[in-house]
Amino acid sequence: MRALTAKEFSATDAIGGARGVVESVAPGLLFVVVYLATGQQLKPALFAAAGAAVLAVIVRLVQRTPVTQAISGLLGVGIGVVWAWRTGDASDYFAYGLWVNGLYLVGTLITILVGWPLVGLVMGLFSKGGPLSGGPWSEAVAWRADPELRRRYSLATWPWVAMFAVRLAVQVPLYYSDDIGWLGTAKLAMGIPLTALALWISWVLVRSPRRAQP
Repeated sequence: MRALTAKEFSATDAIGGARGVVESVAPGLLFVVVYLATGQQLKPALFAAAGAAVLAVIVRLVQRTPVTQAISGLLGVGIGVVWAWRTGDASDYFAYGLWVNGLYLVGTLITILVGWPLVGLVMGLFSKGGPLSGGPWSEAVAWRADPELRRRYSLATWPWVAMFAVRLAVQVPLYYSDDIGWLGTAKLAMGIPLTALALWISWVLVRSPRRAQP
């Protein structure tokens, strides 16, 4: 989300670079491939997914690079693995992600409805002069005094609402039909690519020309 404050949009930065893509995609991809290749054997697929997530953390620790993204991925994969292991249902590997998208959808929509759009909060926190840049916390919400900025940030938050809604509309039916191949494919296709698209649309809307004042 910090990419929203950049003067030039970078797709590479938005998706966390090549390593970020690999760390995000590898566990889910391995789960689906191993599950289908072993004749729908659940345990080998879970071990493969968990192993990929753990390996990502170990590599970052060895190379002394930031581990926040890798640990976040490990947490998500870990919950999915435990959930599927306990139920014995491969589709439950993806259940946690569906719940997270549902919560994000509701939460992001609420920020718009109450007049504190998510994009505005991000811009306030990360922009120059904001609290995460060493400025006062009051700067994080200074944009609310400008009706045009409130309108623009609300508009720029809608792509995120749409992204979470589209993910759920496609993936929930696949989850209930236990179509692991297509569910895994949809999750991967609607993961990083759709996130990057939502970021780009928000970035463009944030920088749209201000309306002429009467």
